[in-house]
Amino acid sequence: MDLLEYQVKEWFSNIGIPVLPSQRIDHPTDLKRLKISYPIVLKSQVYAGERAKAGGVRFVGTTIDAIASAQTLFNLPIGRELPEVLLAESQYIGEQELYLAVVLDTAVCRPVLLGCTEADVDWEAAGEKMHHVVVEQEFSPFYARRLALKMGLQGKLMQSVSSVVEKMYQLFVQQDLDLVEINPLAVSASGEVMALNGKVSINERAIGRHPDLAEIAVKIAHRQSGSSTRHLGNWDSLDLHGKIGILGNGMGSMMATLDLVTSVGGKAGSCLNLRHAFVTDVSPRTFSDRFERGFADRLAKGLNILAADKSIQVILLNLLGSVPQTEEVYAIIRNFVQPEHPDTKSTTVRGSSRTSRDNHFPQLVVRIAGSEFNIAQNCLATINTETDALIVVENLDEAVAASVRLAKLTAHKKV
Repeated sequence: MDLLEYQVKEWFSNIGIPVLPSQRIDHPTDLKRLKISYPIVLKSQVYAGERAKAGGVRFVGTTIDAIASAQTLFNLPIGRELPEVLLAESQYIGEQELYLAVVLDTAVCRPVLLGCTEADVDWEAAGEKMHHVVVEQEFSPFYARRLALKMGLQGKLMQSVSSVVEKMYQLFVQQDLDLVEINPLAVSASGEVMALNGKVSINERAIGRHPDLAEIAVKIAHRQSGSSTRHLGNWDSLDLHGKIGILGNGMGSMMATLDLVTSVGGKAGSCLNLRHAFVTDVSPRTFSDRFERGFADRLAKGLNILAADKSIQVILLNLLGSVPQTEEVYAIIRNFVQPEHPDTKSTTVRGSSRTSRDNHFPQLVVRIAGSEFNIAQNCLATINTETDALIVVENLDEAVAASVRLAKLTAHKKV
C-alpha cells in the first residue's frame, strides 16, 4: 500500500527530513489562496508512475497560469487514474541529485540501506552503481555514515546525507514500512539537501498495530476499487480476463494454480488470495488469529466476487493444508452450489448474494489436499447439484484439467 506524494511529504516533514514549502490543492480555486511564493510546481497526485512523461507535472509562475494548469491536471488521467488532489510546491534548483532508500529485504529478513549518486537509476545496471548496507544489528548512526562513505560523499554533504538516512530509518521502523525512498534528494550549490520526491510503502499486515493508518488504508482501498482492479482493492489479487476464477489459501497456492491453468491452455480470470486478512481490519488480534476467524467470511466474499464477474465460467478453489472453520467452509460451498437450501446455522452463509442459478453462474471445482480430503469429500458428496456444478478432487492437476474442460465446454455451448 503506497502513499501519495503529499502524504509522504507530510511524514517527512514531521520526522525532520527537509522538504520544500508546499500546499495541498483540492480544487483549482484553492490556488487563489496559495501560501507559498511563485514560481511553483504543480504535481498530479496519482499512484501510477511516469506522471511527468504523461504531463502530470507543470511549472507555473502566476496565479492565472496555475489555475489553468490545475484545471487541466484534474482532468488528465494518468494510468487510467484521475487525481483527487494536486500538490503545489516551491521550485528548487539543485546541482546534484542522489537516490536513497530503506527497504525490507525478505531474502535476509533485515532492513537494507540503499544509496546512489545518480537519481535516475537504470535498474538493469543498478548493481554497478547502487551501494547498500545491511542493518545486521540494532541500528546506530554508524550504518548511515557507512552508506554515505560508500557513496563517496565527504565533509558536510556526508553528514547531511547521513542525517537524512537516519530519519528515513526511524520512519521505517516507527510505521512498520516495507520501503522509504527519496528520489531525488537534491543538493544545492551551498550543500543544502532537499527531498524533492519520495515514496512510502506500508506493510499492509502491520496496519493492525497502527490504528492511525486505518483511515488511510480505507481511502486507498476505495480508490483502488474504482480502478482497473475494481472490487479487488482489499485483496492480494491478480485481475486477468479469462474464464477461470482462482481462489487459493496462500499467495503461493494462488500463483501455482494460475501457472498450471496457463500451462495446459486455460485462461485465468481474477485470482484471489484467501490467506490475508483485510488491510482495513485494525482489531488488536494477531494476524494468525484474524486469519483463522475470518477465513470462512473471506471465502464467501471471494466466491461472490468471482460469481459476479460475468466473464468467469468456472471457479477453481485450491485449499492446501488444514482448513479453518471447517463446518462453516463446507456450508458456504454447499450454499453456493445449492442456494435453494441455505444453511441457517451460519450467518456467513446467509450473507451470500446468490439467490438463484442463472445462465452466467460459474461451476465450482474444489481441490482439497491433506488429511481432510476424505472428510470433505464425504461432506460435499451429499450435495444435490446439477451435473458438474461441483467437482471435488484431491489432485491439483486433475482440478486444473477439470476446470479447463468445463470452461471450454461452456464456451462451446455459447457458440
